[in-house]
Amino acid sequence: MGVDWPAFLLVVGVMFVVPGPDFALVLRHAGYGGAVRWAVGGGIVSGLCVHATAAALGISALLAASAEAFTVVKVLGAAYLVYLGVAALLAARRSGAAPTVAELAPCGRASAYRRGLLCNVLNPKAVLTFTSLLPQFMPDGRHPLAQTALMSGVVVGVGLAYWTVVLVAIGALARVLSRARVRRVIDRVAGGSLIVLGVHLLGTPL
Repeated sequence: MGVDWPAFLLVVGVMFVVPGPDFALVLRHAGYGGAVRWAVGGGIVSGLCVHATAAALGISALLAASAEAFTVVKVLGAAYLVYLGVAALLAARRSGAAPTVAELAPCGRASAYRRGLLCNVLNPKAVLTFTSLLPQFMPDGRHPLAQTALMSGVVVGVGLAYWTVVLVAIGALARVLSRARVRRVIDRVAGGSLIVLGVHLLGTPL
């Protein structure tokens, strides 16, 4: 029996549509210019590639099976989300227009990419997604490594498509989102959301 691809794609799609730390981070960078926004998205997708590779090689399963290692990832992930949230709230207190791409580049793009990458890689929920979701759809009698690699690649592909749509949609609203007053509101909302998600992650048994 093969993979139930329609059901698998539906579950994966719902997983991406439900807002989480990655979406809050993208929202926080919504008014910083196209290059910076796409750098954040690229970092998030790169993080998915890291998780997909780890799942295909069995590293994610080993990490999830080790309570100590998983706790370390959880604490680091929660601390990083709180850090990003506090940084956003501090940015909201500053006055003036939103920084331009020229003011942020090249360090702005590199920093944005690292934020997206670390936000995704240090999210233990992403680890559990690959270690708990994929086995549910794994067909019997197939090579586990090849099948895991294929399904992980599909997850990355769906993620790439989803974030492309999100970033294009945000780009269409760039003129509004780049206004100083709107940016301050976004920073407050995204910053508060990241802090809440970080605290929730730290206090949730995984």
